[in-house]
This record gives sequence, structure tokens and C-alpha cells, in this order.
Amino acid sequence: MAIIITDECINCGACEPECPNTAIYEGADDWRYKDGTSLDGTVVLTNGSEVDADEAQEPISDELYYIVPDKCTECKGFHDEPQCAAVCPVDCCVPDDEHVETEDELLAKQRFMHPDG
Repeated sequence: MAIIITDECINCGACEPECPNTAIYEGADDWRYKDGTSLDGTVVLTNGSEVDADEAQEPISDELYYIVPDKCTECKGFHDEPQCAAVCPVDCCVPDDEHVETEDELLAKQRFMHPDG
């Protein structure tokens, strides 16, 4: 399951540098699949979608920090717990019920984005 940042976010930015997948972005900032991963050029994601990893994607939020579900692995393969939630001073990084994944799926996504790590 991906993590989501709720509207209680105070835009402190503590979570962004903690994400090992670079899945967290400041509100209104474009994001790319290649940011913080080994993805490059045209790739087929673990969900079967074909994307250009280099292409800028529309921000998910214009006002608050946000987490890209396709890049979030709940820190599986890196840490024992989601680091964004661990450092958030207002506890606004919570499980996203819209993006439920098993531990095996999260680990497969992590290996896909970081095959050399």
C-alpha cells in the first residue's frame, strides 16, 4: 500500500529527503519516474503501464507535498517502516487505501526501480 500525505500537511518538507525512491514532491512540482531511480527512457511498470521515465508528469497536488503511488514502496527493501511517516511532525503520512499492495508487490516495485541496489 502506498502512503498518502493528508491535508493536515504543514509543508515543512521533512519527509521529502527521507524517501529512498524520490516519490515525494513539493506541491505544484512536476515529477518523473526517473527521479531517484534507475528507470530511464521507455519502461513498462510493474502494473503493465508503459511510460517514458524521463517525461515530466503533472503534479498530484498544487498546494501540499505529495507522494507518487507508482514510486512509493513504503520503504520496503530499504527500511523497516515508512520514513516519511517516521519524521512527519503532524502525522499526516498515512496508508493510502486507494493503492493497496502486498509486501511482495512493494518489494518487486523496489527491485524494479533499483535493480542494482
